[in-house]
Amino acid sequence: MATYLVTGCAGFIGSHLSESLLDEGHTVVGVDAFTPFYDRALKERNLVRAFASDEFRLAEFDLATADRRLERAVAEADVVFHLAAQSGVRTSWGDSFRDYVRGNLLATQRVLEASARAEVRVVLASSSSVYGTITAPATRESAPLRPISPYGVTKLSGEQLATAYTENFGLDVVILRYFTVFGPRQRPDMAFTRIASALVDGKPFEVFGSGEQSRDFTYVGDAVSATVAAARHAPAGATYNVGGGEEATLNRVLDLFQDIADRPLEIVRSPTMSGDVRRTSADTSAIRSECSWRPKVSLRAGLDAQLHWYAALRAEYDATARIT
Repeated sequence: MATYLVTGCAGFIGSHLSESLLDEGHTVVGVDAFTPFYDRALKERNLVRAFASDEFRLAEFDLATADRRLERAVAEADVVFHLAAQSGVRTSWGDSFRDYVRGNLLATQRVLEASARAEVRVVLASSSSVYGTITAPATRESAPLRPISPYGVTKLSGEQLATAYTENFGLDVVILRYFTVFGPRQRPDMAFTRIASALVDGKPFEVFGSGEQSRDFTYVGDAVSATVAAARHAPAGATYNVGGGEEATLNRVLDLFQDIADRPLEIVRSPTMSGDVRRTSADTSAIRSECSWRPKVSLRAGLDAQLHWYAALRAEYDATARIT
């Protein structure tokens, strides 16, 4: 059994990854700063299953401070999964950019520095946002990298930092470019959670643009299995796309959600937001062939799981509110 360090362990993907590793019988050291980007209570709820395991230990601190706790946590790990990040394309403009520099560059540099000294493999979570606007039917890892949002710029810079540590210090790093991950525990600011909220709460949903923008959607369980497979099978220095292989427009997603919920959704149209790309589509042939990974969960099945998760979360919140 191994010891794994998961940064951003209380987040959307990080909490699922931690649970998957614990279910295999491994030890997980989770690091999270519980930044105020969204409600801490939701993040703590994400860790309920992890806390039930004797093999899970939470270390709460800011990676960007690079104190001794990070050095100790990295030193005892067999693999470092660096998922902690300041997320969100639309909120990365203006004065908020400083938070993205701190969360996606400074924190990443600290993790890479500590991992290079400890000679530990790092699996670095990146994003399809590094590609920017695409024109090819499906994007290969060798495609031009032209991010069109400050968030995308910081994620690409994180990749370049990793390359610099590899070239200069021999760091063993694998980079994963996630394509629009969805499912239970998705952040409250993300589209699918907002759609689920609108359906459950009977409120309108705001669509930015025509709704014909499309994404390659990836269910969180598939993203986790890809992450674990890459950690164990990828050659040093590999970069992989992680996509679910089911591209759909936002309008198609809205139709599916309404069909699953068996109720209509009031839709309000607004102008396109800065930084939103027209479409994404992942060529995942590299990770499929080199790591024997395949996505398993369809878009519809994943949406059903996310809607039921949100409904349960809302019912739990309402029951607590009534009690208090």
